[in-house]
Amino acid sequence: MKKIKLALIGAGARGLLSYAPYVLAHSDEAEFVAVAEPDAARRNEAAKQFGLASSQLYESWEHLLAQPKLCDAVLICTQDRMHYGPTMAALDRGYHILLEKPMSNDPLECLKMAEAADQAGLLLTICHVSRYASFWQRLKHLLAGGAIGEIVSIQHNENVGYLHYAHSFVRGNWRNDQLASPMILAKSCHDMDLIRWLIDDECVRLSSFGSLKHFQISEAPEGSTERCTDGCAVEASCPYSAPRFYMQPLEDNGFAALIATPPTETNRMNAILHGPYGRCVYRTDNNVVDHQIVNMEFAGGSTVMFSMCGFTRDINRIVQIMGTGGEIRGDLLKEEIDLFEFSSGKRSIITTSAGAAGHQGGDEGIMSRFLADLREGNHSGTLTSAQASLDSHLMAFAAEASRLRQGLVVEMSEFKATILASSACN
Repeated sequence: MKKIKLALIGAGARGLLSYAPYVLAHSDEAEFVAVAEPDAARRNEAAKQFGLASSQLYESWEHLLAQPKLCDAVLICTQDRMHYGPTMAALDRGYHILLEKPMSNDPLECLKMAEAADQAGLLLTICHVSRYASFWQRLKHLLAGGAIGEIVSIQHNENVGYLHYAHSFVRGNWRNDQLASPMILAKSCHDMDLIRWLIDDECVRLSSFGSLKHFQISEAPEGSTERCTDGCAVEASCPYSAPRFYMQPLEDNGFAALIATPPTETNRMNAILHGPYGRCVYRTDNNVVDHQIVNMEFAGGSTVMFSMCGFTRDINRIVQIMGTGGEIRGDLLKEEIDLFEFSSGKRSIITTSAGAAGHQGGDEGIMSRFLADLREGNHSGTLTSAQASLDSHLMAFAAEASRLRQGLVVEMSEFKATILASSACN
């Protein structure tokens, strides 16, 4: 078996914690030969994990991609607004790519990346890892097999989890759409992709409502301060207390490991005292919505209601799919699919198993498939190719456009035509 050589661009949590473990556990299949990362601590951590010499480390993607071709493919795990440049440069140099979602916060850039990959005949796989999870795979198989007839309507809920929302979207990297992307892209592009994949039809129109309701200065409790450690009078009872949340043992709180490298107690406390993760959740520069709904109509007449909310107990996705011949209710956290068939009155409870990998097995699944595609020379039409992902990205962009215009209905044909016209002008 040919060993696939990889380079990692962006050694943050997604690269090191989500995708690297598979490569390290399957060293006969693949290996990392280079890393580009501006943060020295993360760069050194990557070198330690991958066993790389200093000559294999680069401070920027520009430096790495300026070298003669080093490997077969690159994993681009930079922040949302830093995807387009390295992706286009890597395609130009003949690299296959695994690209973190969302593709870009600009619809025109998404279109150009997909077109560039097609023209170059190179693999550009988007990290819609949910499609590779056994739960969603089984659900797709049931629908494709006609288990409930034709889909009439879907209700899909994304429960972000109140602590996850506060960590990532109030204090964290995705808190502000000018720094990253709107919530519908930064978080819910997974859901838009799942909806488009499951229903397997073209969205013709949609509308969206949502806002930032709670995490703002007007909601700050009396006696609260700029930082949790500034003598805040309500810190002990606040559900978002940074010291209480981030100083938990790492085995009890996965988020605590993400605020410092390495995540020692000293480093974590320093991050709380001086970094964004110690700021009062009511006093940051966040602006992304904490709740949003999207209503969609598809070409075949099916309708979908999607709801994202940051005020939930669990981090979970719950889906109800109603068809002409039956109904499916799915709970991702329980890994349970409840199927009811109208003709027989039969109810079946189907359980799936995620294993130990992240995103219910999706992280391992996408890496396994990506490496297999590289070995087999399958460079187009893959499960989460850029072209497959493009339509759901455009749905997300249209939803945000609708939300910003007080829920105005967006006709997808007109929206896409505008994007294509912009592409032609550029």
